[in-house]
Amino acid sequence: MSRDEINAIIWQACDTFRGVLESSDYKNYILTMLFIKYLSDLYNERYAELEKKYGKDSERFERALQRERFRLATVKLNLGTKEKPKYEEFPAHFHSLYERRERDNIGEIINVTLEAIENDNRTKLENVFRNIDFNSDAMLGRAKDRNRILKTLLEDFDKLDLTPSHLESLDVIGDVYEYLIGKFAAGAGKKAGEFYTPPEVSKLLARLLGAEPGNTICDPACGSGSLLIRVASHIGNNNFSLAGQESNGATWSLCKMNMYLHEIDNARIEWCNTITNPLLIEKDELIRYDIVVANPPFSLDKWGVEIAEGDRFRRFHRGVPPKSRGDFAFISHMIEIARSETGKVGVVVPHGVLFRGGSEQKIRQALLDENLLDAVIGLPANLFFGTGIPAAILIFDRSRIRGKKSDVLFIDAGREFESGTNQNRLREEDITKIFKTYDKFKSVAKYAYRATRKEIVKNDYNLNIPRYVDTFEPEEEIDIKVVQEEIDQLESELAATKKQIKKYLKQLGALP
Repeated sequence: MSRDEINAIIWQACDTFRGVLESSDYKNYILTMLFIKYLSDLYNERYAELEKKYGKDSERFERALQRERFRLATVKLNLGTKEKPKYEEFPAHFHSLYERRERDNIGEIINVTLEAIENDNRTKLENVFRNIDFNSDAMLGRAKDRNRILKTLLEDFDKLDLTPSHLESLDVIGDVYEYLIGKFAAGAGKKAGEFYTPPEVSKLLARLLGAEPGNTICDPACGSGSLLIRVASHIGNNNFSLAGQESNGATWSLCKMNMYLHEIDNARIEWCNTITNPLLIEKDELIRYDIVVANPPFSLDKWGVEIAEGDRFRRFHRGVPPKSRGDFAFISHMIEIARSETGKVGVVVPHGVLFRGGSEQKIRQALLDENLLDAVIGLPANLFFGTGIPAAILIFDRSRIRGKKSDVLFIDAGREFESGTNQNRLREEDITKIFKTYDKFKSVAKYAYRATRKEIVKNDYNLNIPRYVDTFEPEEEIDIKVVQEEIDQLESELAATKKQIKKYLKQLGALP
């Protein structure tokens, strides 16, 4: 099957939920079912291949089956009561769900099947399905309505053939998953920003950070993992290591599935609050990475200021961000987990981060005094889901502490984009222009300015882009004499026209 065929079938399946749930809610059901269908079709193909390979040698066959990427266990469903159980056993497989689609307890059957798959693949899938309930009255309605929805959902997904050898290419499933997340984000309003970064912004960050083979890459606010995967894909092979942290359980589950559908099985994605309880730790120290990238929540309120003073990782030694704006909390964390003399950081921030005073100015000054900031890139407005405000990208480079470079490059890319009805987007030429400008690290008239440290200090560490990039366009000079001559000519032509109209009206008898 082609990606377009798969996209069309799944998008049709979404009609089952429209009018019942918001897209930000039903995305979890759609994407989870896609994952289960993929696991089932993958398992079928590998089962057949191993059966053909080992023939009647059942012992070797079973050993090989246990070493597969994923295993599908047997579901044991109690059809009786707790006192008098009556068990039905069937494979934890999509086809088993499809066969039972008419059952009045199909929601329970799906839940039990997901639990069995999770338990049999605990090292990879532990807790991945615990945040989704196919038997929920609150989400899917009363039994009759819920059963109709789930029956239709299973029938729609049965039309898909996700057997790896039957797909037009190996990356189709990953592409489909990304496509669907993007479609859901487009209809999710403010909630979209919690789990998705627009692909053009992800592509820009990937080029700016320039990950290389062997790099370790971390996104401490990874959402559904799209940005993390895009940065890694820039490498061009599988020689990388990914890590991420996400506080929303349902979004963390999507990220885990996203990794496996892109055949990234060794990613370490932790479900935790990055600021108050980071879990990417070894020997009681934060793990450091070659590349750190994130699009954290803008100006997060109640981000955890109460733990900052006594933070055991000393992430806030440059200053504690204000209680109601957590932007610098994420920035501080990201810089601390970048490798000490080589790590690069790319973070999306609201413009207020560039110029707000108080403790934020103190942190900004410390970062500049340490010579960590490399570039400030202003982006167009209405580029991100959930907010119309313009944002900026900050690039930090820990290799600058060697003193080879002390200037900061400011780029004003906020005026070049493709305008959309609901959302603006960066075009390929816009992304290329930003990257080439950053790569050359030189001033460009009305677009970029390479500021010296002295200039930034003179501006009291204010990084507001208009202070450095002059985009003023002088108004065209007006020749008053020429304009007056044009006015006189127009008035003369108007008088002649009025005279002609009056003549016609007299001929028609409309005037005496």
